[in-house]
Amino acid sequence: MSTATALYWDPYDHTLVQDPYPIYKRMREEAPLYYNEKYNFYAVSRHADVQKGLGDWQTFSSARGDILELIQAGIEFPPGSLIFEDPPVHDIHRRLLARIFTPRRIAELEPRVRAYCKRALEPVIGAKRFDLVEAVGAEMPMRVIGMLLGIPEADQEIFRDRTDAALSTEGNRDPKMRAEANNLSTEEFRDYVEWRKENPSNDIMTELMNAEFTDENGVTRTLTDDEVITYCTVIAGAGNETTGRLIGWFGATMARYPEQRAELVADPSLIPNAIEEILRFEPTGPFTARYVNKDVEYYGQTVPAGSAILFMQAAANRDPDRFPDPDRFDIHRVTQHMSFGVGAHYCLGAALARLEGRIAAEEILKQFPSWEVDWDNAELAQTSTVRGWKTLPLVIG
Repeated sequence: MSTATALYWDPYDHTLVQDPYPIYKRMREEAPLYYNEKYNFYAVSRHADVQKGLGDWQTFSSARGDILELIQAGIEFPPGSLIFEDPPVHDIHRRLLARIFTPRRIAELEPRVRAYCKRALEPVIGAKRFDLVEAVGAEMPMRVIGMLLGIPEADQEIFRDRTDAALSTEGNRDPKMRAEANNLSTEEFRDYVEWRKENPSNDIMTELMNAEFTDENGVTRTLTDDEVITYCTVIAGAGNETTGRLIGWFGATMARYPEQRAELVADPSLIPNAIEEILRFEPTGPFTARYVNKDVEYYGQTVPAGSAILFMQAAANRDPDRFPDPDRFDIHRVTQHMSFGVGAHYCLGAALARLEGRIAAEEILKQFPSWEVDWDNAELAQTSTVRGWKTLPLVIG
């Protein structure tokens, strides 16, 4: 039996989530095109292949989703679900959202995000132990999205809990069942959109209702209610889970590298670059799925049209052909990671995630310059799409 045959990777196997990087290394070296027979998908793990593939929407389509089980379940998505569309329709919808989701609007959120972060940390100041995910990671992204969209906090909590449940693979290993659960339900927002029509405000939802654009049929118009609701759902879902996990990875990684944490305490101007290195080193979204539109060749093998393929950003982010000494964490490394994707689907919320990560890091380090993690009671969330901490108990030094 060859080594390549013995290699096995499975996104639904929670035991492989704890430290996936040795397996990713083997995939890059032994099976740069990997095929999983049990779940019938292909995967590529080298930086060059991931970068090229994610940029090639003609061959690798997003129209059937970007999660393996959604692609395989054949679920249809409503227009405006940017992450589930290809150009040219995708570009029309993305341009509309980009007009509203501007760098200036993101920057203007900073004082409110910082004020929220300080309030979230107040109850644990002086504590010898607290759960970072519970205190900040699970709540902060939801509150920030609420600030952007103008959605009531109660609705945001419902959406967050439903999203978390749909992403979880605990007790729900069947991909098609999870795909149905994960299908974008939009009803939470319908009543609120109706109310917002009568009560316009300075938020993204109001702007979405009023923004004029030229659609794919050449018609200049505003969005329908259903389209507004879909946009809001996409923004809320995309920004909630991954940013919260980034805050958890900050806490975990800084505990493992206390000398580098001390550098950040001494010089907070290093924090933005440290966030980039955490995104490279422990990406919250380790891989992205695509539907294969036409036969494509990798390493002398054909991936047939109609297949599902995973582009392994977490593996690509540690490819030694792209990153010197890739398994070394270094807050001074200048990096261009792929954790926010590539090309047409580059994460529209990247600036917001960076803002939240930076502010959380600054405020945590101000109050707690030193901590350990109670690893025996820390737990990684069991999901096939997002990797991060469900609980992360910090012991304050």
